[in-house]
Amino acid sequence: MGGMRLAAAAFVVAAAGAVCSPVALAAAAGQITHLSGTLSAKRADGSSKLLAVKSEIAEGDTLSTEADTYARVKFADGGEVVMRPGTRLKIENYAYDAAKPESDNIVLSMFKGGLRAVTGLIGKRNRQKVSFQTETATIGIRGTNFGALLCQNDCGGIPTTGGTPPPNGLHVDVTNGAITMSNAAGTIQLNAGQFGFAAGANSAPVPVPPQQGIQVTMPSSIAQNKGSGKGIGKGDDAECKM
Repeated sequence: MGGMRLAAAAFVVAAAGAVCSPVALAAAAGQITHLSGTLSAKRADGSSKLLAVKSEIAEGDTLSTEADTYARVKFADGGEVVMRPGTRLKIENYAYDAAKPESDNIVLSMFKGGLRAVTGLIGKRNRQKVSFQTETATIGIRGTNFGALLCQNDCGGIPTTGGTPPPNGLHVDVTNGAITMSNAAGTIQLNAGQFGFAAGANSAPVPVPPQQGIQVTMPSSIAQNKGSGKGIGKGDDAECKM
């Protein structure tokens, strides 16, 4: 598939469809399950820490991947995010109690880079309570698997059919379900197999022809689950099963 397009945008993710099984994590928001390279977390108190596989993450953490680093996070409700190299993602809010759906709340802010996400139980029962934010658009998700790439003069290594770097902005691709992509200038809906782009907060999101779309891909060592051969980005309902 051709290059990925993501503009700075705030995007809300609400899911219906495939759902990952939750993991038993006490007060933690989630845990690092796959890692190749260097991943750091800046805590809410200002301290910083290098993370490893099985490290826990918490509300208020800002996760940063270095060059050539891919990191996969599994949240307490079973949702998953795979971060590309050079990505900075903050867990603004995370509240999950299996017995208290009314308390659900997930807000993730992506300041740079790209990711693939598969929503978990919160996205199924309270999809309006899950949001991914960037500086350009809001994405409301009615499916469970999508990719997002935010280009800020740093996407030179992303392949495109035209051979030139993707334009600055927020690029999205949808593997399962459907999403809405919204900002002050307009709203569009994208279904599975479709692509979208928003150049900025004041530029209306637009659909992108598949041959020009940019799909966020991950190495199999990070995307696939051991034993099953399935993983994030494979477009399968069982992609979260370990």
